Amino acid sequence: MRTIACVILLCLTTAIKSQDFETYEQSLMGVESVIEMVPIQAGEVSLGDEKSKEPDEKPVRNVSIPAFWMSSTEITHDIFMVFRDPEIDLDAEGKSRTDGISRPSAPYEDPVFGMGKEGFPAAGMTQFSALQFCKWLSDKTGHFYRLPTEAEWEYACGAGSDQKYFFGKKKKLLKEYGWFDKNSGGSFRKVGQLKPNPWGLYDIIGNVAEWTLDQYDANAYVEIEDGVENPWRKPTALHPRTVRGGSYRDDAIELRSANRTSSTDEWKKRDPQIPKSFWWNTDSPFVGFRIIRPADPPSQEEQNAFWALVLGG
Repeated sequence: MRTIACVILLCLTTAIKSQDFETYEQSLMGVESVIEMVPIQAGEVSLGDEKSKEPDEKPVRNVSIPAFWMSSTEITHDIFMVFRDPEIDLDAEGKSRTDGISRPSAPYEDPVFGMGKEGFPAAGMTQFSALQFCKWLSDKTGHFYRLPTEAEWEYACGAGSDQKYFFGKKKKLLKEYGWFDKNSGGSFRKVGQLKPNPWGLYDIIGNVAEWTLDQYDANAYVEIEDGVENPWRKPTALHPRTVRGGSYRDDAIELRSANRTSSTDEWKKRDPQIPKSFWWNTDSPFVGFRIIRPADPPSQEEQNAFWALVLGG
């Protein structure tokens, strides 16, 4: 049986002073856009939904979550392109940093099929690509950024609610908070156009689904013990990994806070390259990501161990 790990680098061990734990903007050279990071206070969350028809959401487990910042929107195309574009992010000698190993190679085709770029969510990247963005941003800024664990994501999405959606049970309100199959017109939209959840997170449901840090396992909650801190299922295989939030093409039930989705190699089905791209999926324009920054950062040694684990270094 594989184990659920509460990793030291993910745990909060000291209290955060309120004056140091506020919303801030992370800027980057080469682009006007910024990443707004909103504080998510420490607390508890009941993972899963006993009333759900989905067996992978049971049994419900009560876990604690340390404090962190989370990007108020999904990472946008223009922000991601600072990481991706060799003409924007140059080294000290003016040379391109893109190498296809630590930086993305060009996608085989437009990963978002013309649905939108500047101000729209970055989409179509693999989890590996999203993680490499996090490492690059961490190296650039000196802050430790990463993808959220499933537990952190569900905690932030629910924003303290015990209902199916953070706004309650009435699905008719969903169109006010998320882009899904009934209001999206068949494509994702610019971020931040609808109402945020109570903790200031826009498009946390709908628009594009979001990568998390976890390996997907349908029986994950069976193995979690009540009361553990920030459980994380370490990656052991390329697929399936866990995606959360639902997307512009999903129906309302897929946008529930507790809903879990697993990645599949079908998301790269039309990629003719051998080997297939580490960076891009040809068939998942409905998947993007947002980032977090733990309020109590891990040591540099712990960070190095973390990147080696998740990136295979």
